[in-house]
Amino acid sequence: MIPQVMIKAQIQATANGAILFDSTQMAKADERWFEQAASGDAATRAGRGEVVFFDAPFGACVLRHYHRGGLIARVNSDRFLWTGSKRCRAFREFRLLVELIGAGLPVPTPVMARYVRKGLSYRADLITRQIPGVQTLAQRLAAKGLDAVLATRVGRTLASFHSQGVWHADLNANNLLVDGGGKVWLIDFDRCAKRKPAMTWQQANLQRLLRSFRKLQAGRHMSDFDEVFWHPMLAAYHRSLADRYARGEIA
Repeated sequence: MIPQVMIKAQIQATANGAILFDSTQMAKADERWFEQAASGDAATRAGRGEVVFFDAPFGACVLRHYHRGGLIARVNSDRFLWTGSKRCRAFREFRLLVELIGAGLPVPTPVMARYVRKGLSYRADLITRQIPGVQTLAQRLAAKGLDAVLATRVGRTLASFHSQGVWHADLNANNLLVDGGGKVWLIDFDRCAKRKPAMTWQQANLQRLLRSFRKLQAGRHMSDFDEVFWHPMLAAYHRSLADRYARGEIA
């Protein structure tokens, strides 16, 4: 069970946009944290999912700037069409994380989200709390650190999200983390949404995760990947869903 976190979301206007922040952590949001974190010497992870790790008075945090994917990214790397603050990607992810935390799911705690408008477009950023001592499943795979025990935990964790209708837009081995105590976390909820539980999209989610492992050449790192990790993960996932249906937790 994830400890209950009290978050009180509040919006603060800026010169060319707005910040959505947790007012239980700070009386006023300071936009400079987005700039300082992005320009500092903090560790970064390259790619579309680039993040910056930094320390602040409100704790160790992670900054993620929203980037576009696909072919359009070649001409427009980070601008999105403005359709209102409620549809701003950073604000939507912040609010979804608040909802998931309230449901007891293992996700990062949001601290601040902002958008910066320019005409009919905007850029966006999200700051969340760091989850200490974690490795991605991709890293565990490369280190040959995947086993049936972890597979069971991953399966149960994914079942907990799916049973509550959480559709993850990019379920992959880099967005599933495991901490030093063996707890499994799910990150990066950009474009994710709540849906009515249904095996069609749930299975599609799992297949996306499997494709990410195949792309990482799981079979080369672990010749018995399917037997040691994937099949035990699926078994734990389906057992957990069946138990939840039996208890009436899924409509």
